[in-house]
Amino acid sequence: MNVIKTDIEGVVIIEPRIFNDERGYFFESFSERDFCKEVREVRFVQDNESKSQYGVLRGLHFQKPPYCQSKLVRVIKGAVLDVAVDIRKGSPTFGKYVAVELTEDNHRQFFVPRGFAHGFAVLTPEVIFQYKCDNFYAPQAEGAIAWDDPDLGIEWGIPADKVILSEKDKHHPRLKDAEWLFDYNENLY
Repeated sequence: MNVIKTDIEGVVIIEPRIFNDERGYFFESFSERDFCKEVREVRFVQDNESKSQYGVLRGLHFQKPPYCQSKLVRVIKGAVLDVAVDIRKGSPTFGKYVAVELTEDNHRQFFVPRGFAHGFAVLTPEVIFQYKCDNFYAPQAEGAIAWDDPDLGIEWGIPADKVILSEKDKHHPRLKDAEWLFDYNENLY
């Protein structure tokens, strides 16, 4: 696997080694040994999958301690713009984000560490999206910030009037108004 560092420490893009022939392709989508050696020590405990249509935007979500989550995300079908926002107060990259296009063709994966809000926008008629989490979902620990926070200035790749949100995702605060954020100096692992 090829690990591509981004402008925010700890947030990485992973490109698997693809083996193509006349039958199709094969790749190793996850190796705990290689991941822990090349990215960081993480023990994933839950896999999730969602199916969405064009314009669906899910995010920007996180879980508060002690239920914080790292995520390793990828697309099985279609394409998304995937985003990780640094919401660790005191971080030199606080309020900055990394965006990457994940597609069924590029097979890229995106690692979102603890301390970041995560979201994605669906760019194709249909998407099947998978992700690994290193902590179990805990509804009482849900947190989120607004997908359209002008201070973040995220270009989601779809017109704002085409965005489809859950009822919850319509009402999240801007980052500057968030009641709860991570502390950069706290060890989240």
